Amino acid sequence: MSGTGSIVEGGAPSARSRALAVLRVRSRALAALLLPAAVAVVLVAARMTGRLPADPWPAVTLVACAVAALVLLVGGTFAAVVLRASPALTPTVPLAETAAPDLYRLVRDLADRMDVPAPSAIALTPDCDSWLEDRTHAAHRRGAGRAGGAGGISAGPETEPGAAPVLVIGSPFLWWMRVAELRAVLAPVVAGTGPSAHPDIADARGFVRGLDAAVDVGNRRGMGWIARPARLLLRLCREDATEMERGVAAAASARAQDVDYGLRILAQEQVGLAYAGWDRLLTRVALPAWRMGRWPAHLDAGVVSALTELSRRDRLADGYTSRLGERPACDLLERPGVIDEAASLLAARLFHGGPAEAGPDWAPVDWAEYPDEVVDRKWRTEAARLHAALDALSVPAEPVGAPPGPTGPTLERVLAYLTDPGGDGAAGEALAGRLSADLAREERAGSPGKARAAHALPLLPLQAPRSGRDLLADHVTALVCCAAVDSAGAAPGLDWLDGPVLLVCGDRRSDLAPRVLSLVEDGDPQPLRGWLTEVGVRPEKPVRLV
Repeated sequence: MSGTGSIVEGGAPSARSRALAVLRVRSRALAALLLPAAVAVVLVAARMTGRLPADPWPAVTLVACAVAALVLLVGGTFAAVVLRASPALTPTVPLAETAAPDLYRLVRDLADRMDVPAPSAIALTPDCDSWLEDRTHAAHRRGAGRAGGAGGISAGPETEPGAAPVLVIGSPFLWWMRVAELRAVLAPVVAGTGPSAHPDIADARGFVRGLDAAVDVGNRRGMGWIARPARLLLRLCREDATEMERGVAAAASARAQDVDYGLRILAQEQVGLAYAGWDRLLTRVALPAWRMGRWPAHLDAGVVSALTELSRRDRLADGYTSRLGERPACDLLERPGVIDEAASLLAARLFHGGPAEAGPDWAPVDWAEYPDEVVDRKWRTEAARLHAALDALSVPAEPVGAPPGPTGPTLERVLAYLTDPGGDGAAGEALAGRLSADLAREERAGSPGKARAAHALPLLPLQAPRSGRDLLADHVTALVCCAAVDSAGAAPGLDWLDGPVLLVCGDRRSDLAPRVLSLVEDGDPQPLRGWLTEVGVRPEKPVRLV
């Protein structure tokens, strides 16, 4: 391709010169490997021609040959590991051309305009990022995955030696961005196929990837004699490899400069907005479902709802909703709902550690079912855990002096326990500690929807461990919500930015949290009791648990 050379030579120092520096590290390592063999050959030749005296050269020659053979054996094994070891590949949703012909045409048009090779394939990642990934090693990977399977690596033309890299696109971009915006965002990424086609850069990248994979192989198999030299070689070429990639990125950006430049600035704003909405959707909405053994089947469609809600609430986002009248990038897919479901299942696996396939304890849930199937179940599960912790602490089921009535788990039991002995917090600390221990025990036993694979996922944990007080506040809130649903006609609801919410007369009640904190942290029940009276909740009435 005529543009390959010019795109590589840009920058000072050029990406190609840095690639040559990386390859020199490889050449020196090879020379060091062959040096003992060269010395042994010289000694053997000298002995055979009579140029060496009898003693002590026969013994020296024998030792040199033995050392050379050992070095060649070890070095050859190391080289074979570097050549054949497969670098870690990000799990993605393979996107065949038949599933997205319009998207493939858009990408090929971009490549033609920039005079670079077109990507060999397109895949989706459930994250707000896009990149090129070389998969020419993928054919050697064990269990590479079925072609087209959710989260697998397809063994197609992109795995053949010399194939162009795969274009990986963040799936939230397809649903939130318009077609023109997606085109502008992908232009500098697609331009990176030019440097990838340059033989020196391709060789240098392959060498670095092989070393990185060799370190992983050595560590996993306890083969320090492979991991240590691989780490050494990585240190020797790290700076040049880093500068090579910077040069490649700068050259690709320069090549894409004239492609939708004005629109790209606006599109980058949409990238930041999509990331903010995606993060809120995962942490506030998806995570509670995953913990219940359910996975929202249309997360990407949820991004649109979340960002539309953000646009409605935030004055700074005025005007964003007008974009929704333009053609969304997901129209470039033949069956966007199927692709969204596959990406949503992969997101659950990457961010939570869920299984790769649906099952009895790992079922999809539609957004319309979310309040009843996730929110209500979450509240009742946490309320049941709270009462089980009280049972373990031998807390009476009924407060002393309470009038006789229906038996069962009540909110009044928790109010009385946390109020007595007042604001010193001792009772709350004991209950928080018990909840933390119970949750840890459940995690060790394996909660619903958690994968039990040896290569532990998740890759990217979403939430840091919560304190005991936070857990206690969450569980008390859940019990209050159950009581409100059972005795005051309230209902579970879904807020696209905040996750599970309580609806009273159809309106969201966001004033519950500070009243629960007054009870949990200060032992003061009056703010919460006032709220219960206002809403019409009867704390003495038993609640339904799971």
